[in-house]
Amino acid sequence: MKRYDLIVVGAGPAGLSAAIEAAKYGLKTVVFDENARPGGQLFKQVHKFFGSKEHKAKIRGFKIGEQLLDDAEKAGVEVHLNATVSGLFDCKEITVIENEAMHHYKADAIILATGARENMIPFEGWTKPGVIGAGAAQTMMNLHGVQPGSRVLMVGSGNVGLVVSFQLLQAGIEVAAIVDAAPRVGGYGVHAAKVARCGVPFYLSHTVIKAEGDDRVTGAVVAEVDSHFKPIPGTEMHLDVDTICMAVGLSPMSQLLSMAGCKMQDKGGIVPIVNEYRETSIKGIFAAGDVGGIEEASSAMITGKITALAAAYELGFAEEKEFREGETCYKASLAQLHEGMFSPANKGRTDLTVTDEGVLLSQNLLKKGYLDLGEIMRFPGAADEVKKVHGIHPVIECTQNIPCNPCQDACKFGCIAVGADITRLPIVNPANKCTGCGMCVASCSGQAIFLVNDDFSETEASVTLPYEFLPYPEPGTKGMALGRDGKAVCEAEVVSCRLSPSMDHTALLTIKVPKEMSMTARFFKAVGV
Repeated sequence: MKRYDLIVVGAGPAGLSAAIEAAKYGLKTVVFDENARPGGQLFKQVHKFFGSKEHKAKIRGFKIGEQLLDDAEKAGVEVHLNATVSGLFDCKEITVIENEAMHHYKADAIILATGARENMIPFEGWTKPGVIGAGAAQTMMNLHGVQPGSRVLMVGSGNVGLVVSFQLLQAGIEVAAIVDAAPRVGGYGVHAAKVARCGVPFYLSHTVIKAEGDDRVTGAVVAEVDSHFKPIPGTEMHLDVDTICMAVGLSPMSQLLSMAGCKMQDKGGIVPIVNEYRETSIKGIFAAGDVGGIEEASSAMITGKITALAAAYELGFAEEKEFREGETCYKASLAQLHEGMFSPANKGRTDLTVTDEGVLLSQNLLKKGYLDLGEIMRFPGAADEVKKVHGIHPVIECTQNIPCNPCQDACKFGCIAVGADITRLPIVNPANKCTGCGMCVASCSGQAIFLVNDDFSETEASVTLPYEFLPYPEPGTKGMALGRDGKAVCEAEVVSCRLSPSMDHTALLTIKVPKEMSMTARFFKAVGV
């Protein structure tokens, strides 16, 4: 039996962060993961993260994964892959299947960072080939370069469903619709808006009731549901799809913690009862990341650090001063992510009607996935005084209190302000002149910032929008400008398409449109595409 100071189970964002933190204090640490490569879900995530700079905001998930792997290697963390932990015991011992043999390890502390698994919902034909999880679709696209289908129905409008829908579009796959039994969009409005302006319709208070086809999916039937989420007869609708993608939540993979005898509770999934340092009812056994409750990867990385810091302190590797300083820092960082409309305290709430600033929320966004123009003008990033600015200026269509502030950091001229509270709505300061650099557009994790110039010419305005589709349109390309609902609103022509390393693959696509369309045109589709 081999011994370590710390054993970490799971090499995802929480587990790697924990191992790196522990190594800083000199703990002999080993990480076990059942997969062939470390990094967990990060390497599927090609979108930019939210939060602040310390949360790795505006950095794409796979790049964060690469950095964690590099940091772990430099820290001397021992990582065992293709290693399935089959047992966890209260004496802080584990059994691991490696190379078709059973091995036995013991440590003074163990951190479980086993993550979560995808949920599924049963319906007629749900076991047919072509019914897959959203995570499986991400794996196929972003790890293996394989299209999971050609026309997809997404079930679920939480952040996972919205993010994967956009990635399906980026992979050249048509998304027929997003359906959700809930009466309102579950994920960030900015995620929904960028999908909606690509022309994807939302069917809220709907669910899939049948996967058509004999040996594979050839279509889907969806129906409206009542207040008890039961399908309403006579509302059935056929969709021509070859893939049904399920994004209906995640469940913590907490079986090992149950096996060890940790006290558990049901909180939308079976999770361990933990203290403020994520230590379970068994001293020396900790839970980091989604195994202790489903959150974003940014939170998982911080909880991984908190558990490792606590373990280092308990085992005598960290001095009390180090522990207290680290504790204060990490808890403050986590608290920032736990504020705003999507905080754990607000989970499941449907009665929120105004932002923290008192601005009436967009009901159109919640029910259809996009804002209408009248609603947008209520918000500080696109208010009337912003529209009156001469020359180029940012228009920010971020209308919910989510933890994110890269736009503030990106603007070096004080045109955009969020403030110390990163969940506040961004404000455009008309008194400070915008240079049109576009870094705010490229840095916005939600792709919710546009540069508008109503003085482009006597009859035309220019709109600069974030663009992440290949091939990039050439200057002079003619097509149609699409509105926030994805419908064509006017003819448009590409003025320029700027891309630089600092923009990290978010191109700044500038189109010219009739003046009266400057606050309506929000996407571009080339003729014949």
